[in-house]
Order: sequence, then C-alpha cells, then structure tokens
Amino acid sequence: MKNLIQPIKGTREFYPEQMALRNFIYEKVRAVSQAFGYQEWDGPYIESIDLYAAKSGEELVKKQSFVFEDRGGDLVALRPELTPSLARMIAARQNELTFPLRWWSFGPFWRYEQPQKGRSREFFQWNIDLLGVDSPEADAELIAVAAAFLRSVGLDPRRTAVFVNNRRLMDAQFDALDIPHEKRLEISNLIDRRSKMDSAKWDANALELGLNEKQLDAMKNVLGDYDLWKKNEELVRLFAALEALGVKEYVQFDPNIMRGLLYYTGTVFEAFEISGSLKRAILGGGRYDNLLADVGGQPLPAVGFAMGDVVIGIILQESGLVPEFHPSPASVLVTVFDESMLAKSYALSSTLRRAGVNVMVYPEPARLQKQFKFADKMKLRIAITIGPDEAEKGQVAVKDLKSGAQQIVPEDAAVEFVGHLLESQ
Repeated sequence: MKNLIQPIKGTREFYPEQMALRNFIYEKVRAVSQAFGYQEWDGPYIESIDLYAAKSGEELVKKQSFVFEDRGGDLVALRPELTPSLARMIAARQNELTFPLRWWSFGPFWRYEQPQKGRSREFFQWNIDLLGVDSPEADAELIAVAAAFLRSVGLDPRRTAVFVNNRRLMDAQFDALDIPHEKRLEISNLIDRRSKMDSAKWDANALELGLNEKQLDAMKNVLGDYDLWKKNEELVRLFAALEALGVKEYVQFDPNIMRGLLYYTGTVFEAFEISGSLKRAILGGGRYDNLLADVGGQPLPAVGFAMGDVVIGIILQESGLVPEFHPSPASVLVTVFDESMLAKSYALSSTLRRAGVNVMVYPEPARLQKQFKFADKMKLRIAITIGPDEAEKGQVAVKDLKSGAQQIVPEDAAVEFVGHLLESQ
C-alpha cells in the first residue's frame, strides 16, 4: 500500500455509492430542465484561454483555471465555466437557430482552488440558459427552474432560499453615491464578501477602495434596505411573475447579492442553504445581455444560472434526501449449481433479460449458501437455481430473498412468476 499512487489533489473518485448520488442529481436536473422545455447540449472540455480572458475576470483566468501550453504552443484551459463556450457556440450559428433558445447542460469542470468541504478542483455543474428574451419574466422563469429543482429534491423554503438583486438598481445607487465607474467592480466584489467578513474589516476594506465615511454609511444603509426592490420596475415585475409561477415562497430580495463576474447586466440571484452545516451558495446566475456580442455574435439578451454538484450533494446527504443506495441495478441472481448447469443458468438469464428484467449470473460454480449470501449483500430480490433435478423436470427454484420463501415453478413460467414477485415488492 505504501507504493500506491494517490489521486491528484482536489479530484474525485466516484465509487458506486458516490456515482449513484451524482446520477440522482443529474436525473433531477434533467427532469426539471425538460419540464420547462429546455434542450440538452454540451461544449468542449478544453478551450483557448482567450475565451475566458476577456469576460470571466482576471482571478478566474490567472488563479483558478488549469492553464497549460499544448503541443502546438497555444495556451488552453480545462473549462472553469460554460457560459463563454455557450456564447461562442450560439454566435457561430446565430442565424440558423430558433429563438428564444432554451438550453441546459450537466458536465465536468475544473478550478484550481483550495480543496475543502463543499469545494473540490474537479466538479460537475448544471448550466441552464434562456437566450433571446429581454424581460423580467424571462429572469423569473430561470429562478422558477431553480426553485422547482430545490422542491423536487425535497428542500423546502425553510432550508433553502433564492436571493435576488438587480445590477441596474445597484448602479443607480452607485450613481447616487458618486462612486466612480472604475471602482464599481471592486466594490461589487466586496459587497459579495460582506456576509463572510468581520464588519470592521469590511468597513476598512471599503475605505481602502476609496469610499469616504459618508459614502460608506450611505452604502451600508442601501445594503440594509430590503424594500429597495420596490423602486425598480424590473424587480416589481419579476416578483409578480414568480408569484404566478408558484415559487415566490422560495425567493427573497437581498441588496447584498452582486455576483462578481463582469458579464452580468441586470437581474442577479443566488440560492443558499439557510440552515444546516454549510450555509453556502447552491447555485447562482443572472442576466448577461452583452456576452454574445463580445465573442463576435450579434447582441442577444440572455439569462442563466449554474449549480455545482458538490455543495448540493452534501446538503442532500445531510438532510437524508438521497434515495437508498442499491449496490446492483439487477433484481435477480441466477445461481450456478455446478459446471454442468452453467449453460442452463446463462440461457435462463438471457430469457429474463429479454423480458425486461435486470439479471446477473453468479460468475462461477460455488456453494449455494455463498451465492445466496452474495445476493443478500447486493440487495437483490430474487435468486433462481437450476440444479440437475430441476433441469430434468423442466423446472426452476425461485427464492424470494425478502421473505425467504422458495417455490418450484415450470421453467417456461419463470418469467411470469418473477414478474409478479417484483411487482409485489
């Protein structure tokens, strides 16, 4: 064991139990996305670094991305996010696609971050976007998708909430406070970190960025005004649409939500766990109306969000919301009585599979007790045995592993009998 090669720091190993959780999240994501009419797509796992350099922010490119020089001498990156790829792909076929466009994806991403609980360097992420509609109602649809997902996995508004703000609303507040345009990104990033910082340290950082005491006090008043949304027509319409969509109980206005990435232009939102151990963001997104033009396409309004699988996976596990793990997708084990019965066991398993039953055959002759013990550990429902006596009479022995009852049935009736047993579980 001392010479065992270790996995790369921050990567993940998906043993069957972890794979079952990943698939559970994917299946819920897929169901919710399709319920709202979104199409599945994907992009390259490796992109030119130039795609991210312009719009994703210097920190993401220089500090968080896995960047390397390929054999041709070009700088490329393992994708840290998907929105720039989406924008490029839409721009390439903008005249061929039918708008509004509803697309979603679930795939792997990489960021060079410090691994910790709820954060790894390799993760899977759900991305979902609506392109071609510039309205608060479109923003509300994406928030409704997020809320519908939370509801579908059993997370109610006591556990999770989607917090909403609007960049244009905040820009109006920045204008009123005479905050220079060149300082707004840094101040927005500082506002995003406010809940994670000591208040005195946050104040000191704000002053270091160039705010004076009067501006700082006024800014803190703005960030504490949870009725500010009523002054913004977009947010008034947004909340009305959310009520009509039946998800308003999940959504709250919060002026502290800024979303630091450069490309957001209007509505921004983040879903958080509001109880439990993490209290971290589950998903986040917003409106990004300029990104397509920045990669060479025609201007196109867009809104979307992304959700990584790590945090939501921990929350679901800690909440007891993950379905019971089944070690095998099979329901039936066909035992192998001895070498002479192997072909009969294989033939029966094939007949059952053609009838739609998931079946495994024990891989070698062994004591039946050992085979039954294996079936029990794999949580199978039925074990079927064909011994010489059964084979001679054209019969099989079907054992219900749940009750322990065993019954001898004609071989040609085995499919129907097994079907009834499985339906009764």
